[in-house]
Amino acid sequence: MGAPFLSARWEHLAIVSYTVDDALLTPRLPPGLELDRLDGRACVSLVAFMFRDTRVRGVRWPRHVNFPEINLRFYVRHGDRRGVMFVREIVPRRAISTIARLTYNEPYVTRRIDAAIREDGGHIEAAYTVHDRGAHRIAVRARSQTIMPPEDSPEHWFKEHQWGFGVDRRGRALTYEVRHPRWRVHPEPGLDLDFDWARVYGREWGVLQDAEPNSVVLAEGSGVEVLPKSRGG
Repeated sequence: MGAPFLSARWEHLAIVSYTVDDALLTPRLPPGLELDRLDGRACVSLVAFMFRDTRVRGVRWPRHVNFPEINLRFYVRHGDRRGVMFVREIVPRRAISTIARLTYNEPYVTRRIDAAIREDGGHIEAAYTVHDRGAHRIAVRARSQTIMPPEDSPEHWFKEHQWGFGVDRRGRALTYEVRHPRWRVHPEPGLDLDFDWARVYGREWGVLQDAEPNSVVLAEGSGVEVLPKSRGG
């Protein structure tokens, strides 16, 4: 087992998912990968969460240890390996964006993000706002208790992925492993979304502006390890 490139805790993961047409995603696939599907449909997820105790090659960098991220991801596979690719990943620290682009060629950008985690009356709310020519908010409120959803549930399908995939600067597939235990979720999630899809992610994503999500998950999270990249699937 190799040493991780990055280790952290990922906490309070709000995962809001939609079915989409293949045409939005297939141009982003590197050779050897195909779309993964839930009930025969391709899906994307808007994911907002907290990084805690972040270390790069074991080092905690001042002011880059605890921060939020908001990303838009979709689901792919290479043989039996199920994983995710990213349309765009947003973080509030420029150094994080630079390292991720240089090391993994990931589509990171830097924007201000506000995050607030609140608990009251047996409920928890995770709220994240990205500032990008306006304020765009995603908030999920659910019960404070946690449960482990069954492995054949949509909640499990959207939150559990061992592999990350990307492309290098020559268009070849990159693979990296993400290790973490199965995540528990907060039941009865409710969504409060005020988000301009086209402004944040590009005009083609405006098709999601009035769409209803097919899944909303608030996952508890855990410690994670991201291993160094390799080429191929």
